[in-house]
Amino acid sequence: MTEAAHPSRDHGPSLLTPGVLVPFIIVTVIWGSTWLVIRDQVSAVPASWSVAYRFLLASVAMAILARARGLSLWIGGRGIAFAACLGASQFMLNFNFVYRAEMVLTSGVVAVFYALLLIPNSLLAWLTFRQPVSRNFIIGSVIAVTGVVLLFLREYRYADVAPGAVLEGIALCFCGLMAASVSNVMQGAPIARRLPIISVLAWAMLLGGLMDSALAWIVAGPPVFDTRLGYIAGIAYLAVAGSVVTFPLYFRLIQQIGAGRAAYTGVLTPVIAMLLSTLFEGYRWSTLAVVGALLSVAGMVIAMRAKPSR
Repeated sequence: MTEAAHPSRDHGPSLLTPGVLVPFIIVTVIWGSTWLVIRDQVSAVPASWSVAYRFLLASVAMAILARARGLSLWIGGRGIAFAACLGASQFMLNFNFVYRAEMVLTSGVVAVFYALLLIPNSLLAWLTFRQPVSRNFIIGSVIAVTGVVLLFLREYRYADVAPGAVLEGIALCFCGLMAASVSNVMQGAPIARRLPIISVLAWAMLLGGLMDSALAWIVAGPPVFDTRLGYIAGIAYLAVAGSVVTFPLYFRLIQQIGAGRAAYTGVLTPVIAMLLSTLFEGYRWSTLAVVGALLSVAGMVIAMRAKPSR
């Protein structure tokens, strides 16, 4: 990986350049579909074991990808320690909270909440690296978040679960959101910019998967596996498409355009997730949901057109 500019100087390319827009679209479309698959993953297998299977398999696939590209898997002691922290925040804490949230909320609701990732990402990036944001980015973010709030209000009013379960799901989403944001902002650290991201992710997924396994054994007992073809295919899809394909692209986006702007993948993601939820979970669109979705997309377009502050 070539050395990038210092994280405090956000001189990254426009979000509309092909080198940024194409991976942005790939990540958004794939992650928009993963929420629905996760819903099935927690139907018969304890959440922590499903998370463990996903990232243990993903670590093997990521290691194969690294070697296929001629990258060394040895990243040194400090690199492995960094990967362990990344694995704990992203692939253990974040996903355990996400999977548990989907046990009480629909996939669309959880995806909507995660669209707010741009807020802690931007705040933590500013606090840690003083990464600036432009006025248009702030305006676009306010519009998009307003849309997300409308989507969430619709879900809160009409969700077919008890209000207490909704609040429990919100709390789980919030904890996962903060864990994900920490791992996102870690990509601005100098060590993350020096090491090959695919090799780092191979270690992070392996170590995170082992942590998931330890947690699963503690909270759910010995391994449980669902032999249904749908479950096995879901594990493979989440591991390969939802992890090996997307995380290198996403973390590279963070290093190119900053954690706040990269998190805009999460604004369009819930719209895709809700479209799929309409087809497979019986989600019903209301005027509030339509307005919220339109505002989310409009705000994202405004923010994407904003040039980085100097």
